[in-house]
Amino acid sequence: MTVDSKEILSQADHRPWPVPQRAWAIRMLWRNLLFAHWPVPASQLQALVPSPLTVEEFSGSAWVGITPFSMDLQLRSIPVLRGVPELNLRTYVRYQDKPGVFFFSLDLASNLGVWGARVGFGLPYWKAAMQTRISRRMQTGDADEWITFQSRRVAGTAELRARYRHKGAPEVPRPGSLEHFLTERYCLYNVEKRKVYRAEIAHAPWPLQPAESEFERNTLPQAAGISLPEERPVLHFARHLDVLCWRPERV
Repeated sequence: MTVDSKEILSQADHRPWPVPQRAWAIRMLWRNLLFAHWPVPASQLQALVPSPLTVEEFSGSAWVGITPFSMDLQLRSIPVLRGVPELNLRTYVRYQDKPGVFFFSLDLASNLGVWGARVGFGLPYWKAAMQTRISRRMQTGDADEWITFQSRRVAGTAELRARYRHKGAPEVPRPGSLEHFLTERYCLYNVEKRKVYRAEIAHAPWPLQPAESEFERNTLPQAAGISLPEERPVLHFARHLDVLCWRPERV
């Protein structure tokens, strides 16, 4: 972790609504994160997102995101776990006028982590065989650093084999931009038996960098019943971000 929880909270004034007054549940450091986004008809996604959540659009399209990264995480009662790979498939929704993230799936390499996330947060986590590595050309430095990410879900056919890297300096997303729409969201939603639960998160504004990627295999959307367009995705990279997450509450 690069900063403590008090520092994360001090950087959260830009959130559209205040942070919860109750104690946070998980502290995380997300590392080497890729955002890969594709425009998709909202009607396609709304059929897969449970009511009463509403899929949001930007410039006439809903958006599907695939996000591979590694994380360090700490629950209040356990030591820090380091270098845990995660992969998620997401879209962007709204409920009670609060924009948030809805996950179609999340993949993790830990049986205990999958069980804890399903029980504690109600999120659709799956066990996967995962591997990530960083390769550098030392003569050219950080600009020629590639991150290879591989994930194969134990049950089913969902698989990702990709590599990616950043290409420029980090910038905070401008309000009203696509980047801001896709990344500046401060809660997660799930629905169980038509009951909506919201988990709050807090972090500094995203330091996004341009990125490039190569997808050798990507069946995550297909496994969720989503068809992606043929066009190349919109790509962004973040080196690291410290995050707090609260347990979900019914809303």
